[in-house]
Amino acid sequence: MSFRLRLFLSFSLLWLLFLVGALYLAGQGVERALKGHLEATLLEDAKRAAEAYRKGRTGALLTTGGVYLHLYAEDGEALVLTQEAHRLPPEALKGVGETPRVTWQRGFAAALVRTPLGLLALTQDTAPIDLAQKALRQALLEAFFLLFPLGMALVYLTARFTTRPLEEAAREIARRNPERLDPVPLNLPKDEFGRMVEAVNSLLLALKETKEKERAFLAEAGHELRTPLTVLLGHLDRLGRNPQDPEALGTARATAERMRRLVEDLLSLARGEAERTLNPHIVDLKALAEEAAREYGVAFQGEALEVLGDPDRLLQMLRNLIANGVRAAGREGVWVHLRREGEYALVEVEDHGPGIPEDLLPHLFERFARGPGGGTGLGLAIAQAIAKAHGGEIAVESRPGRTLFRVRLPLLEEEA
Repeated sequence: MSFRLRLFLSFSLLWLLFLVGALYLAGQGVERALKGHLEATLLEDAKRAAEAYRKGRTGALLTTGGVYLHLYAEDGEALVLTQEAHRLPPEALKGVGETPRVTWQRGFAAALVRTPLGLLALTQDTAPIDLAQKALRQALLEAFFLLFPLGMALVYLTARFTTRPLEEAAREIARRNPERLDPVPLNLPKDEFGRMVEAVNSLLLALKETKEKERAFLAEAGHELRTPLTVLLGHLDRLGRNPQDPEALGTARATAERMRRLVEDLLSLARGEAERTLNPHIVDLKALAEEAAREYGVAFQGEALEVLGDPDRLLQMLRNLIANGVRAAGREGVWVHLRREGEYALVEVEDHGPGIPEDLLPHLFERFARGPGGGTGLGLAIAQAIAKAHGGEIAVESRPGRTLFRVRLPLLEEEA
């Protein structure tokens, strides 16, 4: 069942309930008005008649037409009966007092009041009211059969007009696929449908950006793997001709290590291990920083500080930050500093490279975000994840000629 049909049926049911309720209340209101007018007339006439009987002026009675006067004894016997069809049963005469009251019988209404001469009853036919009610019911029925289909037609047109933008949006969204992620070209008001299309367009844009980043990442990762593989194969071939060549063996080992680290980064990204799998130890952060700096041949200076963390993950974080600086400024242009800052250990990796573009800075730690120095776009994202997993964070500031990464990690609490 389509949304348009559900909307049409729902509003049609509401229109039916509203129409039946309105016509019913209109009929009841007219009926109460007619009966109320008749009761008021009879009560007024009964009041005047009783007053006249008390004063002995029985000859000057009733100015209202269509009213019949009857007089009954206390036992219910009819003393004066001017309309045989309006005879009241004895049980209707019980409890009559000096204050007039109205009783409704089949075909007529009667106002009863006690007088010195007996029980006075003023009656009037209800046939005009019945005829008016019948005519009113006929008119209301005709109005129902006229208004209900007209309302249904208006409901259908309203449902069709209301759901047209939704159907157009649904058709446009159905045309989208992994190869076509352009926004839905619909200009809608800022209502529920408009906000829905905007949300879909935002999702399509995010998917498109993610796909482009993944495509660029795959190309870069393929390049990063192909280059060391080519070097590795070349040196293995050289070793095959001269197994005692130490230079070829050392280069092959370094190349294989580079590939291993790249694959570890890929696995860390895919599994989320940087955020979840930690094996905490008391870590000499200075020793780790010295090791990472020595591997890349960059300058290091710092004091001995201890933190609680996973040494392998922290070493991976430092390697990623230093490798980023080496790509931007070379080994000679990178410095690593370690010092205490309050309750934190502060590791600073500084390089004198070209700097990071301003538009890239807010997205620098996102996955697949790559700076002008190249790389896979994974190292900084993984480094930030490792820092946060250890209760720290990485901040960066950059300008042309100087980029500084600051890593803050909680120091190991000293026992009192």
